[in-house]
Amino acid sequence: MRKAIIIGGGPAGLSAALRLQQITDVTSTVYELRPEPTTLGGAVGLLPNGLRLFHRLGVYDDLLSRGSSHSMVNLRSLKGDIITTQDIVGRVREQNGGIGYLRIKRIDLLQVLLKAAEKAKIPIHYGKKIIEIEESEHEVKVTFSDGTTDTGDLLLGCDGIHSAVRKLYVDPKHATEYTGFSGLFALLPISALPEGSADELKGINATFTTDGVFLTMSCSAKDDEALWGFSKEVPLPKTGDTRDGWEVKREEEIAGFKNDLLDLISDAKGEWGNIMRAMVQETSVVRFYPVYKLASGGKWYKGRCLLLGDAAHAMAPHAGQGVSMAAEDVFMIARLLEDPDRSLEDAFAAFDRIRRPRVNEITTQATKNSEVRRRSSEWGLWLKETAIWAYFWVSRLVGYNSLANTERQLLYDVDEAEI
Repeated sequence: MRKAIIIGGGPAGLSAALRLQQITDVTSTVYELRPEPTTLGGAVGLLPNGLRLFHRLGVYDDLLSRGSSHSMVNLRSLKGDIITTQDIVGRVREQNGGIGYLRIKRIDLLQVLLKAAEKAKIPIHYGKKIIEIEESEHEVKVTFSDGTTDTGDLLLGCDGIHSAVRKLYVDPKHATEYTGFSGLFALLPISALPEGSADELKGINATFTTDGVFLTMSCSAKDDEALWGFSKEVPLPKTGDTRDGWEVKREEEIAGFKNDLLDLISDAKGEWGNIMRAMVQETSVVRFYPVYKLASGGKWYKGRCLLLGDAAHAMAPHAGQGVSMAAEDVFMIARLLEDPDRSLEDAFAAFDRIRRPRVNEITTQATKNSEVRRRSSEWGLWLKETAIWAYFWVSRLVGYNSLANTERQLLYDVDEAEI
């Protein structure tokens, strides 16, 4: 039996421990920095390429009982018009065994995976800050700030964009970059909104403004809870890219944010305008977050250590693929470790060779999707809305499948990739 030390108790780390147990001889111990399972974050989207992997992990039904599977996207104008309506998964659901899209609160996703990990008897330790990684010929050793240590045959860094495993050992010079965008979001019960709001909020709604995009989406199976968010360009604070700078920025942004946003959507027409304003007015807690990414390139492995998910290739969230990319990573490395006679060096090199083109493609898509969030004039907003409407109208007229490339990405199956 081989042993994996997994740093990070989020979706990537827990999924890795579960999949390794399913198909390899590798047992895992998970270490999480935070003192308890985190409730940070709002909701995450699981597209078909990732959702089918959670089905293979055996947690699909539990996820489905907690999240919203509505996949229709309405692109809206402040004038009250729907510019276009698209199914985010297109025809993929029918080609994917009925598995389509799921929007679920991050804490619910985490609880489902924790339940599965408990059933699988996977050890998870909290409050563990890794401070040193050492390798010998036959093992890797980690030391934590409380003085405890552990050894294993391999180490998986699943600890997110600010990965300690990457900074301490694998690629210390590979720094994060600010994307230029920040977001604010809030969760609230639909019962607090005007009558009839539930039907309007079942899918995903994106309303264009001159200052960014106002997003809403249901994120519960009963459609009784919704998330709204606003994504826009925000310059770095004068103090630079520091934690203190962002804390000050958060205070400044949140203090007047509701009033600023209400002013921005004050002229929004019709029932949809009323719903948007009610969502902002009824919000009591707003979370602000700057969107970072990792520059392309960078090392993903060193010796017995491999980075997975955001620790290796954090991208802007505008393709909705962050969790799914981590799941694909997990399934690929499990396949490569299935043969106990395969060396770690060969497995990690193959992982890098196979995964990097796929990750680069999705990263490019995420960057492209961010363009609609850029600040514009009234004229620029009209031009943007008109161009989007014309593109989809012409596509329907000539029978062009405007989602063909997206469908190809969503039908990708990491378990069928050649290794």
